[in-house]
Amino acid sequence: MGRANAGQTTILQRVCNSTDEPEIFDGEGNKVWTSKCIQHGYHDIQHELVFWSNPGFIFHNSCGFEVGSAQEFDQMRNFVTEHAVTTSMNEHIHAIWFCIPMTDCHRTVTGVEQKFFNEFPVIVLVTKGDAMHVEAIQELEDEGFEIEEVPEMVARKEGELRDKCLGHIKHELEMCKFPPKGYVLLQNMNQQDADCTLLMECTANMLNEEGLQRVLISTQQSSIGRCVKYAVDK
Repeated sequence: MGRANAGQTTILQRVCNSTDEPEIFDGEGNKVWTSKCIQHGYHDIQHELVFWSNPGFIFHNSCGFEVGSAQEFDQMRNFVTEHAVTTSMNEHIHAIWFCIPMTDCHRTVTGVEQKFFNEFPVIVLVTKGDAMHVEAIQELEDEGFEIEEVPEMVARKEGELRDKCLGHIKHELEMCKFPPKGYVLLQNMNQQDADCTLLMECTANMLNEEGLQRVLISTQQSSIGRCVKYAVDK
């Protein structure tokens, strides 16, 4: 869930080690949309997104919160509430990722997003952290620096901007009724070899039951090392 163009589909591709768009089904297993619908920004939270490279995961995505109507928000809330309390393993929501992009640092937390965090506990994915690289260069150039001569200053300024943005997000959300259970900064998700280790570890740690943790870790087929680490830690 989260804001439009926050990189949700790209993150799911990296988690599932896929470059393909997901197949989309209704709750009864019928294919209802082609992948082109995702590119046009249309999402129905009732629909299931499945990547055949890793069909153990079933995802749901919502419309961007900043464009959603009150009716769409109510539909999302009803869906989450219903699937959070169901006793069916196949229908139960095990984790919620809420995406906030750093490309919108001037409006990192909107009123609708705060409303969401007053109702549900989630993990916040701060996406597009690499966007701070360009902003860092622009700020240093405005201060009169020649970037080619001080490349180390770019990395330092980039880190400062990321910390400032993340700090603002945390400040706003920690005041909500259900502060996020965790924050994960994601960068370079557009690269096929992007690392999702922190995301999966944060998600596994947030799950209440050890059995669910094992299911999550084993479902992400690429991470044998993480499975071993989890088993040793437990």
